[in-house]
Amino acid sequence: MEKQSEVVLFGTWFSTYCIRVALALKLKGIQYESIEEDLNDKSELLLQHNPVHKKVPVLVHKGKPIAESLVILEYIDEFWNKTPKLLPEDPGERAKVRFWANFYDQKLLPSTYPIIKSSGKDQEKAIEECSELLKVFEEGLERDFPGKCPFFHGDNPGYLGIVVGANSCNYEAFNEAVRVMIDPEKHQAFVSWVAALKDHPLMKENIPAHDKVVAKIRDYFNIPQV
Repeated sequence: MEKQSEVVLFGTWFSTYCIRVALALKLKGIQYESIEEDLNDKSELLLQHNPVHKKVPVLVHKGKPIAESLVILEYIDEFWNKTPKLLPEDPGERAKVRFWANFYDQKLLPSTYPIIKSSGKDQEKAIEECSELLKVFEEGLERDFPGKCPFFHGDNPGYLGIVVGANSCNYEAFNEAVRVMIDPEKHQAFVSWVAALKDHPLMKENIPAHDKVVAKIRDYFNIPQV
């Protein structure tokens, strides 16, 4: 295993992008030092390591910084080329996993923000648009990964499971804090896949507690408690 000083993760506990990296490191059994950043007062080290986006997460390995969660996940899988692997060996299967991870990040996640920031009819419309994208996501995964949970690679969460699970394992906290974004009746496949992820020891040990997430969402977005 790497010495702690050789692997450092700059992040914050409530960032799902940072949770992704922590999950991957722990799944691989990689020791690392975690540096909690105050996003309202970012450290000089963080700004030096990520001068382009000035955001977390940043993984620093032997003094070399790597930014952006999806890039970091692939770096971890390639550098520590040992089981459990995050991505499939087959290039075609890897391409499918990457495609849907990008869809989740570029389409599905952004569709949740208008729900948080709107109300009334605008919010209802935003919820419907998010639901339509989630339907595309479900149907695509069922088509590309028939007969299995697409969030697992073998017995462990894979690349897609870590990308989705870091956020969606707490979807009930978002439902409670904001509105019902994900209707379990409409999206039974997605909810069942997430439930399987939540039952894995890695997720149980590392996903923040429900009440803590609810409180953070309400504080971050200035949502009054009903």
